[in-house]
Amino acid sequence: MVIDLYVVIMGGGQLGLKLAKNLIEDGHTVTVIEKDKERCEYLSSKIDDLILCGTATNKSTLENAEISTANVFVAATGNDESNLLAASMAKKLGAKKIIARLNEPQHEPVFASNNYITVIAPETIEAGYLEKLVLKPRVTDLFIVDHGKGELLEIKVENSNIMGKNVGELNTQEDYFICGIYDNDRSELKIAKDEDLITENTTILVLVKKDSISKVLKIFTNEL
Repeated sequence: MVIDLYVVIMGGGQLGLKLAKNLIEDGHTVTVIEKDKERCEYLSSKIDDLILCGTATNKSTLENAEISTANVFVAATGNDESNLLAASMAKKLGAKKIIARLNEPQHEPVFASNNYITVIAPETIEAGYLEKLVLKPRVTDLFIVDHGKGELLEIKVENSNIMGKNVGELNTQEDYFICGIYDNDRSELKIAKDEDLITENTTILVLVKKDSISKVLKIFTNEL
């Protein structure tokens, strides 16, 4: 079952427009926030969903976009300071998942210190990659492998039914393999061992076959 998501995108540049088009084509609802008036007019001619002319670092603009109901907020501008501030505001106002574009590598420590933000680094800024992150709300990061036949997913475990099980018990199926596990404060990733326990808030790195992604997300997050 495909769930209709509501996505708010800050920044109507090339990346934001392409992402919006992709999501709308897939049947999702999108609001694009763009501060340049001429660009807003252009965006309105390209997509049917709502275009808000304003800045997402303004609380009233986010409220007009009904940010509290957003499944995902994407800060996709070329300005790191604006992206970071808007991401923080969107989180406080109720957006469920926050994705922010990082433009300058030297700013990465600041972005990373806000662990609720999924950071899109310069080398991965591409609409198709970003769309995959948007459509998987419980995935904190991913890496596409073998020309798209598989994905390496970073997942925060939220399914209480598997709490207390160890990695060895879960690595018994052919369509996924838990290969990494983070320590409690997510400061260090280690190679997963069979005896490692899955506990509350465990974050794991899982290699998944493309056709089994939905199944695996359901196993670890109860996501439909």
